[in-house]
Amino acid sequence: MRKIWAVSRKELRQAARDPLSLLLLIGMPAMMLLVYGYAVNFDVRHVRFALQDLDRSAASRDLAAAFVNSTYFDLVADLDASADLGRVTERRIAKAILVIPERYSADLAAGRDARVQFILDGSDANTATAVLGYASGIVAEANARLGRAGAGAAVDAAPVSYEPRVWYNPELKSTLFLVPGLIGFIMMVTAVLSTALSVVREKERGTLEQLRVTSLRPGELIVGKTLPYLAISLLATAIILVASRVLFGLHVRGSYLDLLLATLAYLVGALGYGLLVSSFARSQAMAFQVGVLTSMLPAIFLSGFIFTIRSMPLPLRAITRIVPARYYLAILRGVILKGAPLVTYLPELAFLVLFAAVALGVAWIRLVRREA
Repeated sequence: MRKIWAVSRKELRQAARDPLSLLLLIGMPAMMLLVYGYAVNFDVRHVRFALQDLDRSAASRDLAAAFVNSTYFDLVADLDASADLGRVTERRIAKAILVIPERYSADLAAGRDARVQFILDGSDANTATAVLGYASGIVAEANARLGRAGAGAAVDAAPVSYEPRVWYNPELKSTLFLVPGLIGFIMMVTAVLSTALSVVREKERGTLEQLRVTSLRPGELIVGKTLPYLAISLLATAIILVASRVLFGLHVRGSYLDLLLATLAYLVGALGYGLLVSSFARSQAMAFQVGVLTSMLPAIFLSGFIFTIRSMPLPLRAITRIVPARYYLAILRGVILKGAPLVTYLPELAFLVLFAAVALGVAWIRLVRREA
């Protein structure tokens, strides 16, 4: 028993001397609990909603109010008759558009079918499926109210007939929604881990110290470490796109040059972050744990890959603003599924460039300090 206690005491002392490992042991379960408990939320709320009311009647305003008051939709635009609906969804001004035609109220009063159109961005298949269900429920409730009102009226009110149209992914295939997210997730994890493990491996073997006594400058060492993995990651991206087209029928509707520019910015940032992780980690096991914790989990849960960001609590939504995969995923879905130009996503591209500059800059500073 004394021997067991001695070994246990030694392990406790060793853990206390390594606060980073202790933080990982305690912090990782707590972080996963918070992420799973709050970010894993399949409810869809606060959908950006635009209205094109061509009737401008009391009946049309009642129907629009039913959507807004449901708490599922946030009205962000009131469109006139000349509005370009494709541009509204392409620029992500709104995810759903309710089109109420002229003579809507006249058709209701005359007992004819009153048709409305519900246009939905289907690039996020999971969200689109949920939103379609909400819209159907709202229209059904509106029909029930009209039926009750018409029972005592001189003219019976006909039910509202709405026509949903899903753009960019009409069949709501989950594959077309998941593949762009998989590209961002896989590239982030592989790029971070490849550079982090590569540098730490050289630390453990002592070869990094040999490189430092040569005439290599820190910038040259960083570039030399980054370029091979950048080329490998670009090749992996191309393979994924080809496989997605052959296996799943996913076609890139936008410009390949736009896709390349966004991918370069994203990968340089991921590789720079991997170098930064390697500057803190003292072993390959620690580099792997830190890399997975800080790149894989955010890329899955906090990027909008699977779970809708607007449905998360406010603190988590704030954290997602520093997750590079969130911005890269928005560009991927826009360029691949919508065929949107990269200029539409300049704020997202600017963040990726800024993240790459910061990650490489901090890694370079730490490398210079170590050399000094």
